[in-house]
Amino acid sequence: MKILVTGAAGFIGFSVSKRLIERGDEVVGLDNMNDYYDVRLKQARLAQLPSHFNFVKADVADRKALPELFARERFDAVVHLAAQAGVRYSIDNPEAYIDSNLVGFANMLECCRHYPVRHLVYASSSSVYGGNEKVPFEETDNVDNPKSLYAATKKANELMASCYSSLYGMKATGLRFFTVYGPWGRPDMAPMLFTKAILEGKPIKVFNNGNMRRDFTYIDDIVEGVVRTLDRIPISGHEIYNIGCSRPVMLMDFISALETALGREAVKEFLPMQAGDVQQTYASTAKLERDMGYRPAVQLEDGLRKMAEWYMSESNPLNQTAIR
Repeated sequence: MKILVTGAAGFIGFSVSKRLIERGDEVVGLDNMNDYYDVRLKQARLAQLPSHFNFVKADVADRKALPELFARERFDAVVHLAAQAGVRYSIDNPEAYIDSNLVGFANMLECCRHYPVRHLVYASSSSVYGGNEKVPFEETDNVDNPKSLYAATKKANELMASCYSSLYGMKATGLRFFTVYGPWGRPDMAPMLFTKAILEGKPIKVFNNGNMRRDFTYIDDIVEGVVRTLDRIPISGHEIYNIGCSRPVMLMDFISALETALGREAVKEFLPMQAGDVQQTYASTAKLERDMGYRPAVQLEDGLRKMAEWYMSESNPLNQTAIR
């Protein structure tokens, strides 16, 4: 298949592109290479992909560039992962989320409508569950109470895709990602922030005094779920799936496992809950397991060991000479 992967320089986008290329698909990657976090990491990810990988630097919100790309390439399928990420960043930078997550997503839907593809798989988020106290989170749970603008844009994406599916017969699947970690991960997320601070002997910020649980999911398990989903066109037209680990851990237990992987103890700074954050995430992946045969395989300790080894290696462009 000829597949467009947006956000191809991002953590999940790069990893999905790599897997699709390895299995023989023709992949075109798109990314605007913004500086939300260090661009060197994005550039290094792209450098890991083979020479026949076709990369296009463009913004999904560009109403001229994206239709031109679709008209030229005639994609069979799209994995749309480009978005402005980050819950806390959305508190002070709402425009970035409106432009990328709403305007950009609408532009993507229009392109998939006018240049039809077999299947659009797009990134939603566990953030849509807001302050849901019922666990585990199931796709049938109410998601009408987002705690951040980021979460609201992801809920809007689901509604927009459902509408396009109903109106135009578009085949689309939304994936509600839970906390993803592993080699080449995002430096703005807790696993990488903690790793960097621990290795540099600096305090790590432990919000809500550590009374938080997260459904940490290793990148290889996420990629497996994305690829399985891509290959199964929804009969209903539009489907939503959780994609996580279904084994949430207390934040303090996660920190302890990371300390073991790094061989160093963290200096901890305990802080109250941040605006827009939620106390726990816990995915039910029963629907994804039933329909796709998805079952996460990587244990937390193994995943953190692999992440730590990569972080301290020469492959990590953000690694400091002092900790090599």
